[in-house]
Amino acid sequence: MERTKMQSGSAHGPAIVSLQGISKTFANGTVALDGLSLDIRQGEFVSLLGPSGCGKSTALRIITGLTGPTSGRVDWPGETAGQEDHALGFVFQEPTLMPWASVFANVWLPLRLKGLSKNAARERVMEALEMVGLAQFAESYPRELSGGMKMRVSIARALVTRPKVLLMDEPFAALDEITRFKLNNDLLHLWETFGWTVVFVTHSVFESVFLSNRIVVMAARPGRVVSDTTIDVPYPRDEEFRTSLAYSGYCRDVSALLHKAMDGVSQARV
Repeated sequence: MERTKMQSGSAHGPAIVSLQGISKTFANGTVALDGLSLDIRQGEFVSLLGPSGCGKSTALRIITGLTGPTSGRVDWPGETAGQEDHALGFVFQEPTLMPWASVFANVWLPLRLKGLSKNAARERVMEALEMVGLAQFAESYPRELSGGMKMRVSIARALVTRPKVLLMDEPFAALDEITRFKLNNDLLHLWETFGWTVVFVTHSVFESVFLSNRIVVMAARPGRVVSDTTIDVPYPRDEEFRTSLAYSGYCRDVSALLHKAMDGVSQARV
């Protein structure tokens, strides 16, 4: 694995979650991950960057426990052995909202599944909607919302559980560029405000450089870490950063790492 530092400095401290030698083979024989090892530290914004099929989404699902590894393990340092609730929030590629339910009811869902009544959950639901700028749309229905607004509802639903770790699987990929940029800005503001740890899956070099203080590049199937890059650029980041020479330089460097990983895979298959 190649470890790169774009500038001086990197995140320090103990891992909040540690993937150790994770491999995943599906029932059809497809090897999605092979020996993936990765530490995510408290307060980091880490992007997993790589081509389709490299196992990025599978890695997120293994962290959540939605699927298990074939070998290796996921550790949560500092947590009680056997603890099942790791205070996770998960935002999928699609908003996956219940079309028959109001925005409020969609955000309430994870609390409802934990046994909280509508009245008991109201303050937390409205707080989450306020975070994403949709408090005034609590009684609206998904059909009445734009694509960007639906994704905001999905983010609010993840935030209503007050997670320590937010996992995001290409949440903005289907949105137009202007909406995507706006949601990138909003996500960074929330991350800075509330101090979450974020693991963000993307295909976009540009998005990963803008958002992250660390970018993990994965090789194509079987997925594994081939480079781990620190981007030590001050936050907040804004439109001035997006148009800066520094930003274009980071994008060029990360793109080169991605192409190097892909070239290595191609040569190995010859």
